[in-house]
Amino acid sequence: MGKGRLEAFSDGVIAIIITIMVLEMKVPHGDALESLAPLVPVFLCYVLSFVYVGIYWNNHHHMLHASTRISGAVLWANLHLLFWLSLLPFATGWMGENHFAAVPSALYGGVLLMAAIAYWVLQQALIAAEGPGSVLGAAVGGDWKGRLSPVLYLVAIASTLWAGWLAQALYVLVALLWLVPDRRIEQALQRHRG
Repeated sequence: MGKGRLEAFSDGVIAIIITIMVLEMKVPHGDALESLAPLVPVFLCYVLSFVYVGIYWNNHHHMLHASTRISGAVLWANLHLLFWLSLLPFATGWMGENHFAAVPSALYGGVLLMAAIAYWVLQQALIAAEGPGSVLGAAVGGDWKGRLSPVLYLVAIASTLWAGWLAQALYVLVALLWLVPDRRIEQALQRHRG
């Protein structure tokens, strides 16, 4: 399978995930601005999850752009990532509908944690398919954000029991860390071409 087909499939699944998330926001009954008030937590969760899905889509694109070989392990690792991302609409809706309660917030963090692990597994599968001197392997290097994110997710999950605001702040912090696309891959591709 060529990487174009893998990218197209992944893009389609990610587009569906975003569509499902927005459909979870129910239209309020009433035409007054006050009728929107109960939707504020749902909307905030949607925005955060939309940003996360966008980050994964963007970095997934960069990662595949730096790769030339797709193996069976890459296909399964990619499906593994898409599985965890596909649970994001459910976790988003549950957390928003319950106004950031502990258990839904912990589940949300668990989905984010598993998606981060799945992304790392996909990254490693792509590097293994390319070989030790791969462009992606050189670009990733130490990957401090990739190592820090799961730790922050674990702290956030634990903090849902005693400080729910801290969990939400950590989820936002990790999103902010990843908001800018990973320039290391673009730089490694330029060095490789030059």
